[in-house]
Amino acid sequence: MVNTSKAGQKRKFEEHGKSAASKSKKPHFENNGGASTEKKRSRPVTAVLDVASSQSDSEDDVDDVDVDEVEQEGEWSDVEMGVVDESASTGQLKNPNASKESHKAQKALHSQRKASKPHSDLLAEAKRTWSLARAKNVQASERQVHVKSLMGVIRGKVKDIVFKHDASRIVQTVVKYGGQRERDEVAVELKGRFRELAQNKYSKFLVTKLIRFCPTHRPTILLEFQPHILRLLLHREATSVLADTFELYANAYERSILLREFYGKEATLFTLTVGSAEEREKAKKGLGGVLEGVDDERRRRVLGAVKENLAMIFNNPDKGAITHAIVHRALWEYLNALSGLPEEAEQEKLRREMFELCQDVLAEMVHTKDGSRVVREFLAYGTAKDRKQILKVLKPHIERMCLDDEAQNVLFTALDVTDDTKLLSKSLISEITTSAPKLCTTIQGRRSLLYLLTPRSRRHFTPAQIASLAQTDSIRARTSKKDAAARESEVRGFASAGLVEWVKRDGEALVRDPGGSLVVGEVMLYADGFGSDKIDAISTLLNTISLPYPSTTTKEGNTDIHPVDLPHTSRLYKTLLQGGHFNRSTSSILHAPKANWDSTDFAVRFVDTVGEGVRQFCTEGERNGTFVVAELCEALLRAEGQGQGEGQGEGEGQGEGKGVERARRRMREWFGEGVRKLIESGEARGKMVLLEKLGAL
Repeated sequence: MVNTSKAGQKRKFEEHGKSAASKSKKPHFENNGGASTEKKRSRPVTAVLDVASSQSDSEDDVDDVDVDEVEQEGEWSDVEMGVVDESASTGQLKNPNASKESHKAQKALHSQRKASKPHSDLLAEAKRTWSLARAKNVQASERQVHVKSLMGVIRGKVKDIVFKHDASRIVQTVVKYGGQRERDEVAVELKGRFRELAQNKYSKFLVTKLIRFCPTHRPTILLEFQPHILRLLLHREATSVLADTFELYANAYERSILLREFYGKEATLFTLTVGSAEEREKAKKGLGGVLEGVDDERRRRVLGAVKENLAMIFNNPDKGAITHAIVHRALWEYLNALSGLPEEAEQEKLRREMFELCQDVLAEMVHTKDGSRVVREFLAYGTAKDRKQILKVLKPHIERMCLDDEAQNVLFTALDVTDDTKLLSKSLISEITTSAPKLCTTIQGRRSLLYLLTPRSRRHFTPAQIASLAQTDSIRARTSKKDAAARESEVRGFASAGLVEWVKRDGEALVRDPGGSLVVGEVMLYADGFGSDKIDAISTLLNTISLPYPSTTTKEGNTDIHPVDLPHTSRLYKTLLQGGHFNRSTSSILHAPKANWDSTDFAVRFVDTVGEGVRQFCTEGERNGTFVVAELCEALLRAEGQGQGEGQGEGEGQGEGKGVERARRRMREWFGEGVRKLIESGEARGKMVLLEKLGAL
């Protein structure tokens, strides 16, 4: 009988919870008095998207919680309070007044229990003011009045109430919306309790907010953490506080405070993290600063302590600390410090031991700058077997890595240093080319595609990224046997078929997209060979531009913009016709390899496919095709003396008589004297260049 009553009571509270939740859903107004948008930590590529997106350093959803609902948390059910429905056991009819009396008694008992709790009156008053201070639809000035009033209620009692889940939220509101004076008051009151607060399920969010909004108190808070960093990293609640602090809010000196325990007791005892400016500057150097000027024996002891502490983290992968940037920084500093050991054999031994310790969790590190450098270091120094193991660990996450700024550098280094290009083709290249439709929608994804064809091109990669990738070149020279140019050629060969097939299939949509057209141009210019698949891809591109010009309006009133009227698309066709990109430093065209792209053949096919519509590009509509037609003429002029373009041999759909000379003759017919006068009288940009090229035909 009791179980039945308990189930009914559970349903009742669930229904009450739903109704309370529906009441708490209020329209969100502009936050006039709130803080700026909060930064987020970088997400591990191994994290499930739903889980990763829930990571936060604050309880922002608390502002949507009804005050009454918060107050009712912790209420006991009838069964827990010892109240049992006697009518259910006796089978008699329920007395309607008995239920009312029972609930009245429960309410009275609940009120008594609340009143008997410490600081009950203080919390009741604070909650009333809190409901006004946290409201979404108030002006900044009005909110400040409520926040100061709220601070007046809790002043001097913050340390006593902050560990309660509802009171912690009240203090968070003061820190979030209050001025610097209120924030500093809270920080001063909580001094000495920050480690305990960080380990609490509710107050950890308050600690993160204080670290974020109180920079003058940040070193004090972190110094409280310092002797306990490793234990806090492995703590379920505190680990996120340290991760957010290190990655989002701490400066170089403050990061050195957090890293100090990794260096062992000896380094902690005999070095300072506070003191003169000179000592602070030395502390900013991290492990390198600790090891400056020490003898080899002490260096070995400190490195041994770092290794032992990192092993503690890696041996507890379920705690989640492996994904944090602070751990990656400590590991990167350790690998860097190995070069200070006198014997190369000892360096290699310690590097291998560390690799074996963390090889199964390398995918958890690639999303941060230091973690990416660590994995790239292992790739560069590793044997063929080591590289195979790393690629095996990374393979399930290739697509996510391609879309991450730091993680993609690991893939690029793998392409740079791995001699077994067949292994690369199966485990890496095929994964990238298969994901091309998704990757081409972002800058990071496009870089991943372009690195297969034009690695480290200044056209697509920043100088900083190129310099970062070049850091492993000296190591590659010692550990890889294959010539870099030969490796790049093989990688390009394995990637070409998949990318050309993709352009052949989706070319019509890709050329209309600014990012997609960029990738299409590189695929056509640099993908290996000029076989049937590439000719089919050319046909797709030419069929797209051969639509009637100018742009037309459908029956529904929608304008179907012609590709020539899209600047990026027009630029793509111009680049293909000139056979490469314009080099500003030399003021000349950097032509693609003749074996991969023949601009003359493309020009002939252009004339054959588009036909007399070429003339309309410069005489009708917005006349945006003037430069494209000028490049078309230039491509035909470059082939003067040839009977037909290369690459259109027998059996390739280019019948007899469709060579260069015929294309030039057709262009002269289409652009007669009258058409040239029409172009000259128009206002199209580049008309003089076009007329000059037409005259040369």
